[in-house]
Amino acid sequence: MTFTLRCLLLLPLFCCLSAPSVVAADDDRPNILWIVADDLGYGDLGCYGATDMRTPALDQLAADGLRFTNFYANCPVCSPTRASLMTGCYPDRVGVPGVIRTHADNSWGWLVPGRTLIGDHLRSAGYHTALVGKWHLGLDAPNRPNERGFDHFHGWLGDMMDDYYAHRRHDINYMRLNDQTIDPEGHATDLFTEWAIDYLSERAEKSERFFLYLAYNAPHTPIQPPEEWVQKVQAREPGIDEKRARLVALIEHMDAGIGEVLAALETNGKADNTLVFFTSDNGGQLNVGANNGPLRDGKQSMYEGGIKIPAIARWPGKIKPGTTTDFVALSMDLFPTALDINSLANPADVDGSSILPTLLGEEQTPLRDEFYVTRREGGITYGGKTIEALRFHDWKIVQNSPFGPLELFNLKEDPLETTDVREQYPQKFQDLAARLRKHIQRGGEVPWQAPTERESRSINP
Repeated sequence: MTFTLRCLLLLPLFCCLSAPSVVAADDDRPNILWIVADDLGYGDLGCYGATDMRTPALDQLAADGLRFTNFYANCPVCSPTRASLMTGCYPDRVGVPGVIRTHADNSWGWLVPGRTLIGDHLRSAGYHTALVGKWHLGLDAPNRPNERGFDHFHGWLGDMMDDYYAHRRHDINYMRLNDQTIDPEGHATDLFTEWAIDYLSERAEKSERFFLYLAYNAPHTPIQPPEEWVQKVQAREPGIDEKRARLVALIEHMDAGIGEVLAALETNGKADNTLVFFTSDNGGQLNVGANNGPLRDGKQSMYEGGIKIPAIARWPGKIKPGTTTDFVALSMDLFPTALDINSLANPADVDGSSILPTLLGEEQTPLRDEFYVTRREGGITYGGKTIEALRFHDWKIVQNSPFGPLELFNLKEDPLETTDVREQYPQKFQDLAARLRKHIQRGGEVPWQAPTERESRSINP
């Protein structure tokens, strides 16, 4: 028996669940709407301090709910964070340490089979499940949305689009309606907004709860907003840099779409019983004009600007309006929160923990002592190796390049990560470095390439 086959046979055993089979019979269980932006910086919303931007929909969502000031992505790039959202686990523990791409020689993840994703858990609780927008966790069977827990998929299988209107990547059309290839016309943001509204309208007369995961490509590159939105920004912000104006326009265009989706939720009568959670998959990309507030660096980086992200929750009658929290949480914590809402037990080997008490305004002890962020990437900059960070209470150890040194920061005294203090605190440095190594070893237990790719490389190294 090959190593690959043994792994595939054993994975379901590793992923056995402790969740009860009986679903909570609670009429107050909400619908769940997750909205995820792509590469939205920590400072790129009005409610997070942007002064050159108008984001009324998300600002109102924050006014109506809870805004997080210490919410972190599980990775500074796309696929791993999405894997954490879907599994409740650190991404390297489910086979997605890096970005999944079209070509095997530049793809750094493969979502393992046998893992029960959020859609299947919520289906077991009586939800209808839907994904509108970007998937980015697999292009082929068995890792497409309808095979991984979603009753309905209307969106984009791949990573970035080379053009928001043409909807192609490497000249391949990854737009799908379930398993059917489609070729719609229009800006991708508008399409995803329209399809989300269509889904909400279709659910209006249905009694079963729904879980809608709405994942926009915006504001990921290419920075390609509709031109009328650029003109509006330039007219309002005299002297704004051209690059910045285009990014602001792309974000404002997305915000308008989110406003339409939230309005549709009101129209179909479901808004009062829907938990809406908005966030990003990682920090903003600085070289296209992103604003990560005062934080150091941006997308792709293990410094705070690459991993600290906006996060907003609204649940009428449950979440107190106009509140903020400095409670520290990760993307993967949304998974167990959704289960907790439904009185479902967290699977035994899930890393995330529920933040439901925090959402409800209750005191909550810290979720964990250790918050890990990892990434694997290719090219000359990374060479197929990994970069990592560990936040341990107020301390943070960072290796931002596989060829660079580990650094130590005290986030309480130095939130902008200006001063490496490893020499001043050698014992703390050694302790965190040892913890980080153990986490890397855990991730190393899980294959991160598809079996055919691994087998081919073992035969033809």
